[in-house]
Amino acid sequence: MMPLPHRWLTSMMLRYNGSAIMVDCGEGTQVALKEKGWSPKPIDVIMFTHFHADHISGLPGMLLTMGNAERTEPLLIVGPKGVERVVESLRVIARDIPFEIVYKELRENEEEFEVCGLRVKAYKVSHNVTCYGYTFELDRAGKFNAERAKAAGIDVRFWNRLQKGEIITTDSGETYTPDMVLGEARKGLKLTYCTDTRPTDAITRNATGSDLFICEGMYGEPDKLAKAKEHKHMTFYEAAQIAKDAEVKELWLTHYSPSLPNPGAYKKEVREIFANTKVAKDGRSIDLLFEE
Repeated sequence: MMPLPHRWLTSMMLRYNGSAIMVDCGEGTQVALKEKGWSPKPIDVIMFTHFHADHISGLPGMLLTMGNAERTEPLLIVGPKGVERVVESLRVIARDIPFEIVYKELRENEEEFEVCGLRVKAYKVSHNVTCYGYTFELDRAGKFNAERAKAAGIDVRFWNRLQKGEIITTDSGETYTPDMVLGEARKGLKLTYCTDTRPTDAITRNATGSDLFICEGMYGEPDKLAKAKEHKHMTFYEAAQIAKDAEVKELWLTHYSPSLPNPGAYKKEVREIFANTKVAKDGRSIDLLFEE
């Protein structure tokens, strides 16, 4: 709920194919970004889970920093109903920026859309204000089969375009589709990010099979369950149970209470529920790779 001398507020940066997606931007996020050594300029999308200050109050400074980095491309901002009104109110102190802001307002319980070449699923969770979790998926096509392409009589100059998913119609009127030259779709990559919520079926369902599940663990102390329920947050152990039920590969805990100075003290007990749990710290990052 507040930045500490040794711990910034919760934010995630997802980078893919030259683009970057930021989820949440609390106070000091731009400083945390600089400490990581990453630039704000390539951020194409900023997504908000909800509008509590610890998740959005760093936005004006981030916008100004992006403008100072000479960004001119439009920025997409995604968030719950009212996102444009909230952001424009914050922009009273960040009017002079050299790029356009485009808004996508989430209104349904679950919505699916595409950004930066990734499929995104937004789904409502259970907090004391409207709040969304996000799942990001990168699909992977099947292997290119040259023998099938030859058997179909497809000119070699079309192979690369078909492999990239393009449908081709030749000058003579013939149509070639990717399924004519590709095998079965291969396993892609999946990342789920969720904070400020009680456990819900929607989280488990959308996180199922994720390569990485980043989830709030507000409280590590076993006696804080009642407080977690009261304030609509989650304990380490509830997050670990979701990770287990959803059969994710790896769990990162985040969004710790300011009253929890040493989250790592509880990792042994949490790993008894879900072994591959990381008690994350600022700046933690990972490269997610295809299985092959």
